[in-house]
Amino acid sequence: MKIGIIGATGNAGSAIYKVAQQRGLDVTAIVRNAAKAREVLGADANVIEKNAFALTAGDLTKFDYVVNAFATPTAYQHIDLAAKLVRELRENKTTKIIFIIGASSLLKPDGTKLLDSLLQDENAANWIATPIEQAKELTFLKLIDNVEWLAVSPQANFVPGPAAEYQLGVDHLLFNAAGHSIVSTGTMAEALVDQIENPTVPVRTRFTVGDK
Repeated sequence: MKIGIIGATGNAGSAIYKVAQQRGLDVTAIVRNAAKAREVLGADANVIEKNAFALTAGDLTKFDYVVNAFATPTAYQHIDLAAKLVRELRENKTTKIIFIIGASSLLKPDGTKLLDSLLQDENAANWIATPIEQAKELTFLKLIDNVEWLAVSPQANFVPGPAAEYQLGVDHLLFNAAGHSIVSTGTMAEALVDQIENPTVPVRTRFTVGDK
């Protein structure tokens, strides 16, 4: 099993890389800075140094799975990169791509979107662009029927930390035993690699992961 991780030096991407490596999978970091990647992931890390927006079908189809853990302060680039990757993988049936999108499109227990609550925050103007664009990213992906994609959402709180026992959902926020909507990067990594090794979620759907 060959896995490429775009943005493998970030919190989510590095956790996924390390779990895949620990399980003996053939994993490669796709990053802008190879030196930084080896500092984060280890001197022996497999690395492709390339801007994500310069990736070609030839780069992507070397892998069974590509994980898009791309993070950027420029919010609209989430959709730009999704469109780029989809274009490169049109009609390809061998490479699956997993997009890590935000939690903003998840539904609260009352049926409203988390994004609706976020928009009411009086300080939202400082950071709301990314949740808005990530919600749009899911809307875009749902239009794509000739690429083998999955989208995964974290919870309202996505924090660095080790893996815990996890639960899966579809479109609603999940809550742990203490009533918090939270997932660690370690938990997300374990759940995502589980789906790569033993898929249970249908392609072209979104799922969500939460700590129990």
